[in-house]
Amino acid sequence: MTATPRGWDARLSAWFQARGWKPAVFQRETWRRYLAGESGLLHTPTGSGKTLAAFGGPLLEALADPALALPVAGAGPRVLWVTPLRALAADTALALAQTAHEMEVDWTVALRTGDASARDKRLARQGKADVLVITPESLALLLSYADASQRFRALRCVVVDEWHELLGNKRGVLLQLCLARLRRLSPALRTWGLSATLGNLEEARAVLLPHAPDSPLVAGAAPRKVVISTLLPERSGALPWAGHLGLSQLPRVFKRLFDVRTSLLFTNTRAQAELWHRALESIWPEAASTLALHHGSLDPKLRAQAEQGLRDGVMRCVVATSSLDLGVDFPAVDQVLQIGSPKGVARLLQRAGRARHRPGESGHVICVPAQALELIEYAAARQAIARGAIESRPPPRGSLDVLAQHAVTLALGGGFNAAELYEEVRGTHAYAALDTASWQAVLDFIVQGGRALENYPEFRRVQRDDDGCYRVHDRRIALRHRLSIGTITADGAVSVKYLRGGGLGAVEEGFLARLRPGDHFQFAGRTLELVRLEGMTAYVRRAKGGKGPVATWQGGRMPLSTQLASEVESLFTHPGRHAEMRAVEPLLRIQRSASGLPGPGRLLAERIVTRRGMHLFLFPFAGRAVHEGMAAMIALRWGRRQANTFSYTVNDYGLMLTLAEPAELDDALLREWLSPEQMDVDLRSGVNLGELARRQFREIARVAGLLTPSLPGRAARSLRQVQASSGLLFDVLRRYDPDHLLLAQAEREVLEIQLEAPRLLAALHDCATRSLDLRAPRALTPLSFPLWTESLRGQLSTETWQARVRRAAAQLEKRYARIAG
Repeated sequence: MTATPRGWDARLSAWFQARGWKPAVFQRETWRRYLAGESGLLHTPTGSGKTLAAFGGPLLEALADPALALPVAGAGPRVLWVTPLRALAADTALALAQTAHEMEVDWTVALRTGDASARDKRLARQGKADVLVITPESLALLLSYADASQRFRALRCVVVDEWHELLGNKRGVLLQLCLARLRRLSPALRTWGLSATLGNLEEARAVLLPHAPDSPLVAGAAPRKVVISTLLPERSGALPWAGHLGLSQLPRVFKRLFDVRTSLLFTNTRAQAELWHRALESIWPEAASTLALHHGSLDPKLRAQAEQGLRDGVMRCVVATSSLDLGVDFPAVDQVLQIGSPKGVARLLQRAGRARHRPGESGHVICVPAQALELIEYAAARQAIARGAIESRPPPRGSLDVLAQHAVTLALGGGFNAAELYEEVRGTHAYAALDTASWQAVLDFIVQGGRALENYPEFRRVQRDDDGCYRVHDRRIALRHRLSIGTITADGAVSVKYLRGGGLGAVEEGFLARLRPGDHFQFAGRTLELVRLEGMTAYVRRAKGGKGPVATWQGGRMPLSTQLASEVESLFTHPGRHAEMRAVEPLLRIQRSASGLPGPGRLLAERIVTRRGMHLFLFPFAGRAVHEGMAAMIALRWGRRQANTFSYTVNDYGLMLTLAEPAELDDALLREWLSPEQMDVDLRSGVNLGELARRQFREIARVAGLLTPSLPGRAARSLRQVQASSGLLFDVLRRYDPDHLLLAQAEREVLEIQLEAPRLLAALHDCATRSLDLRAPRALTPLSFPLWTESLRGQLSTETWQARVRRAAAQLEKRYARIAG
């Protein structure tokens, strides 16, 4: 006979016991610390019980005080559960509601996200939800109402789920500001963050809890064992030297899918997911309903159908992108397949964890290489996981566009005193270094738009009233601001709808602009015919047959993380006993014989002449963004010595610089081009910083409220109209207000985020410490070939890019056949 639990957590432990469970040590520690009034950060793998760890404290508190277990109409939420994903929110709300009901705590649980029902939105606005599951954007929206201080007066706890997903971006910055406001409204508020493993856990705690620097870091369950296997080539040379789709592996992937009941097949981009779904659909032997597609541009109803099919165990395979990376647990999933490189250690762990979400079972991921060098990346990921080397996510600082948006939000939500808000904002990690001049610039901006825009009424959004309080009085400004709250920006998203009703999702305007009525295209796992394009809506019908281009999206390339790139470089020198390294040995033998191998402490460079000119290949393994800045800087410095025409291409391993005319090159000159001296000056001159800043300004202007959204019932503005508006504003500010805070931020974000200037400087210093290995191969090598093929993409040809790459690769493989053995 099992003993009845006793002690402070007896009722919750008994609930666990009735289900055949036992509270984990980390769960009981989190409950105890919560009841003691503490905030903290819990780091534990997905599926180990983090939801009950965070929710148990508030439940025990309510059970100990009957008044807290009873709903009080209009008092607002007692628990706020912040989640980064709408899909995750729905599952979480169901789990919290069921637990509260079974614990006999009479709490109403509601959603407040973009997908929330009218009922849930009403409950949230009227303060009738005791537990509110919400996204950062919807939380900011609630703070924009004048009764916010009343609506949050009963709030006792905020749980931030999947904190690692918010930590490194502006959504996390927005949440920091919202949490600072909630702490002001409810000083006794306890905040708990839930996070998977991070490389910078202590910093993650400091960002979430700047007011409580000594808060506990609670370690959860030991990480689940993750089995990483690779679909190795059946014979040497079976994998291409370049490419990223991996469709040559279709027959072998198809066989693996039918070895088990249910699989998740992850790709890195939405276009790649569409292609793989289409390829599988063409040979699928079972009912079409057992194969589904899931990515962020699909209609929420289509995504929900795929998720429900996984929960019910009726789905054989779902082809997905990062839209299914997080949190949602599917116990029925038997295996995960990763097409191409995962690009990061944490990402592969996250995806592997989606399989076999059952007690005592290990996660399993099968890696499917799209090209030969990706074999090394799989071995590198396994090696990094074994060492516990996980990427850090550095948090942004000083994003004045987000601060300006937040200030307008609070001006709407009853108004604010500038001095008090300044102190409140400086209490966050993101704005701890905010000086008074920058704060005054933000105030001037929201009041009059800045010096150059002060005569235009639409930019005068906030007024400073006689009592010194900043408020919004114009209802139209209030409506537009609430429509634009958030930091996620998307360019020219065109809704795709059937003629007879029903939405499929959204594609980018630039893709549809290339099509004419009657043309076919692939989207949402369907072949569609474009009937007409009206404003920002594309009306379509199902096409009975025929081919068409697959919808594509800009910005789809995922960069290789610094952590994984470092591991990859080390494997060239120390391959270890990985099966992947044995499989790729013939290719490495070619690289070693024709040129040389990169490695820690050694910088490999190749000078190769082709019909297109002279090429310099350099392999610092510093990441795509760093290589772009490095290539621009080398071209500038080289051009100063000898006039020439330069073009460059980059990837995660290195860069290719092409010169129209041959030029002198030796070790000393290359060292000169790579010197860290005057990097900042040369980088600004070498790249078109003005044009890059203009593009970045568009996103910043949207977040800050300079580019207002279309009002309901009005036609959505096209990307061309948005570009024209932002371009005009950029030019006006550059000419008449060159010190405007948003111009300075645009330039800073280009340098720090797009070109990663701090990492570039570190990479140049690293290059200076390495021995330089300058080679002159007679033909392209396995390392240089992917860069050369990438440079072909923009060239006009009657031959497809894939065909040109295959033909060039075949010629090289024939040339190197003897060396490969």
